[in-house]
Amino acid sequence: MPEEIAIVAVAQTPARRRYADSEPSMLMELTNRLLAETGLPRSAVDFTIAGSCDYLSGLPFAFVSNVDGFGAWPPVYESHLEMDGAWALFEAWVRLQMGDIDIALVAGSGKSSPGSPREIFPLQTDPYVAAPLGLDPVSVAGLQARALLDAGLATERDFAEVVSRSRRSGLSNPNAQVKKDVAVDALLKEPYYASPLRKHDLPPISDGAAAVLIARGKRARELTKRPVWIRGIDHRIDSHHLGLRDLTDSPSCRIAAKGVDLHGGPIDVAELCVRYSPEEIVLRRALELAPGTQINPSGGPLCGHPVMATGLVRVIEVAQRIREGSARRGVAHAASGPALQQNLLCVLEAS
Repeated sequence: MPEEIAIVAVAQTPARRRYADSEPSMLMELTNRLLAETGLPRSAVDFTIAGSCDYLSGLPFAFVSNVDGFGAWPPVYESHLEMDGAWALFEAWVRLQMGDIDIALVAGSGKSSPGSPREIFPLQTDPYVAAPLGLDPVSVAGLQARALLDAGLATERDFAEVVSRSRRSGLSNPNAQVKKDVAVDALLKEPYYASPLRKHDLPPISDGAAAVLIARGKRARELTKRPVWIRGIDHRIDSHHLGLRDLTDSPSCRIAAKGVDLHGGPIDVAELCVRYSPEEIVLRRALELAPGTQINPSGGPLCGHPVMATGLVRVIEVAQRIREGSARRGVAHAASGPALQQNLLCVLEAS
């Protein structure tokens, strides 16, 4: 049986259009908040791991400077992923399974404001076909939306309903960047941006960071009265060749759902990494969430999308609701790559 691992403290910055300071400064702020909440000295953290993106920074090995934000001294085990912080959480969970350490600090951070995401992220696609075509995330999301419409699985009103609900939910989220109560009919009158998507179907360009402290069973209970247990975590990937995929479905998400035993108990809340409104339609079908499940009560990525932290924010949002007592069991979803190419699920539960 796997070791019991729990989230014992969480912290995130608001999603902002432009964060004036550096990524290390964001991470330092969050690290100090986590340590203050648990009363731990910095030296008590056995392992640190971060997810960030050198493509966004425009510098090779830019992630090395982020280690300064953790203040990882005396030297500790350290790792980095060129992925969302949710994947860093997975690696930290695996690392704690070894049993020789008890506490890990996990973070994700990104600043999209200095560059143009539509020009940067095609560089991460297939270098032989997709990258030369300049297939940026917005264009691919438009292809996915069109596939859903042509298959009769969604309408443009469905997309607008996702946006309207998300923006309304964001009103109560102090960390949301975009928050506005807009009616569906008003959204449908907006012009197309990348047909059949309108600009509100896209996430805002955001800067931000997120961090969590996780600990093994006994130590977790010592650090907090409200540990949030990671009952299952799994991630899967679909083909990076868009022509080999059915963009209306997410087989990798279905497989991950089985891996975390998603339907082994009721899901009260689901925070889904819906970067483009059509993605929610695909994810709801793939995960087969029961009616009544709260979906993105935080507003989700449509209200704030700090790349490389967005998935970890979903974990934090579910954990906070469990800690507050408004949910007992929930699922957090993270995505990476065009059209939900890679998917991670994390099932969290109260004690």
